[in-house]
Amino acid sequence: MKSILAPVLLALMAAGGCTPAAQQPEGAASEKSVARHLVSGLAIVPVTLTIDGKTHEIAAEYAGTPQERGRGLMFRTELGADEGMIFDFSTTDSQPSRQGFWMKNTVIPLDIIFIKADGTVDSIGAEAQPYDLNSVRSVGPVMYVLELAGGRAAQLGLEPGDRVTFTAPAG
Repeated sequence: MKSILAPVLLALMAAGGCTPAAQQPEGAASEKSVARHLVSGLAIVPVTLTIDGKTHEIAAEYAGTPQERGRGLMFRTELGADEGMIFDFSTTDSQPSRQGFWMKNTVIPLDIIFIKADGTVDSIGAEAQPYDLNSVRSVGPVMYVLELAGGRAAQLGLEPGDRVTFTAPAG
């Protein structure tokens, strides 16, 4: 099988099936250059938390569409200490609004961090319990929500007023 596969790959590359990133038009985002989560298939973006002047980085799955936000972290059985999911409502909503999250079909406890449009933490729903159908709501209007493993916000010392920054993936 190896002897058949190698010539086919070489032929595809020679025919232009593989274009090195350096030859792509400037500004063109390559799907291959975006890291994707193995389970959800969502793009992974770095999210920086600034707490008391110190920064901490989280690798977060990016949920920008209503469908991605609706699924969230449902059915997941684990989430690493420096992993999470960032929900971006700016892709569909022009104005910040109060947001509410429930834990339907969510197997693990989560911290739900509500983030204002300016990147400051509005409020934190700490240790939201699996399968709870009660809504965990932001105090004020927000544009983003970050979910972390339950208890992680307290471990990091994250509080309302701290800053959260990230860049949405291209495309």
